[in-house]
Formats: sequence, structure tokens, C-alpha cells
Amino acid sequence: MIDEIQATRYVAPLREGGSLPGLVEASDYGIYVAKFRGAGQGLKVLVAEVILAGLARRLGLRVPELRALQLDAAIGRYEADEEVQDLLTASVGLNLAVDFLPGSFGWDPAFPVGPEEAATVLWLDALTANVDRSWRNPNLLLWHRQLWLIDHGAALYFHHSWAGAAASPERFARQPYDTADHVFAAHTHRAQAADAELAGRLDADVLTEILRAVPDEWLEPVERYPDPAAVRAGYRDYLLARLADRSGWVPGGSG
Repeated sequence: MIDEIQATRYVAPLREGGSLPGLVEASDYGIYVAKFRGAGQGLKVLVAEVILAGLARRLGLRVPELRALQLDAAIGRYEADEEVQDLLTASVGLNLAVDFLPGSFGWDPAFPVGPEEAATVLWLDALTANVDRSWRNPNLLLWHRQLWLIDHGAALYFHHSWAGAAASPERFARQPYDTADHVFAAHTHRAQAADAELAGRLDADVLTEILRAVPDEWLEPVERYPDPAAVRAGYRDYLLARLADRSGWVPGGSG
């Protein structure tokens, strides 16, 4: 599992989007962006963040370090903002902490990104069906003149409905990916050219290792996947199916 730390102080909200992440201090003296289990999107967003971070690193991309953040009820009792207090109260337990990158700022097209790196980001987003890398919201930071990927809660949409009878890894495998609104859509053909090499970095063993990082208590059971081990196997099966049948979703492919 990702390393666990204890929240020691809630610093300030980051009023971006509907999930209301916030800056927190932790027991390792670090400052983190906390993503809370009590936010409207629920635990699956936290799971997606951990899985995407693991995949990104395997593909040579940069993502901030992640920690499992234990939040006690006492933290919320001293918060003056009622909305934040409600969120903290609903989030007692294990949350996600994303390393805060001081001095970072949002990526701007004026900053050049190497074509290989841009194509890899596009390919990763297509693999995981991440719809949240548009020009309106790139979810990219610049830190020390390098590109960093953040905010992957919108990826892996299948887990929101995989309890349904029609859901299956095969169906996800065939789901096309629309690159039209992606910030790196201009690199579609380069992503297609890199497909075999990138896919070769990910296999069942790699996915199993990545999924071990997800805390058990975030893996919500459903009838098809009744315990954390089964839920992990479900994620692995869905991703393996998509890796095995890439013609429909690889940018620039026949799909």
C-alpha cells in the first residue's frame, strides 16, 4: 500500500471543481493536497488517482508522490468554514494526499512539451478513458521546468457502473477514445506509432504491482467483486482487456 501519514492540520481549501480539495500538514512535516473520501465523487476517484499514478510512472511520466492520509475527527471540529467542516467530518478515516509542488503553475501551450512525452500522455489517457485533459482543464503543472500530471479522478469510468449486468472488460476494451478535445491531440499519429512500445511496458504483473498500492478500504465491493482482492482483479482484467484489444481506442487507430 502507499505509505500512510497522519493529518495534523487543515491549512486551506482549494476551491477548484466540486470536490473541494484542501491543503493539509501531515505527520511527516510535509504539505499535501488532500482529496477527501467524503467528497461527492466518493472513493472510486481516489482509486483512479493511485492507479493512474502507477501507470504514468511506468510510462516514464511525472506525477506527484501519493500518500494515504489518516484524518481524525478532531481536525474538523476546529474548522470555522461550515462547508469544509462537513466535508472533513464526512471524511474521517483514510483519504488521499498528493504531494504539494510549491511554486508550480498550470501548463500553458507557450511552454514546449517534447513530442514523445506529449504522445505518451495522450496514449495513457486513451488507455484509461480519461476525459479530463482538455484545453479547458489540462490538469498539467509545470514545476522546475518539467511537466507533471495531476487530477485523474475522471479516468476509469467503468468502475462507476461495473455492477451492471451489461458491464464487462470486453465492452471497455472496445470503447473508442475521442482525441478531439485533448490538449495533445496534435500528437495523435505519434501516439499511434508508439503504441506497441508503450503497451509492452504494461502486463499482468505490472498491473498487479500497481494495484497493490491501493488501500483495501477504498475498494468498494459489489456482487461481482465481493472483496478487495476481487476488486483488484477486476481492475486488472479491465485494463488487460483494453491492452489486448487496442485497435478501437489507440489514437490514430482504425477505431
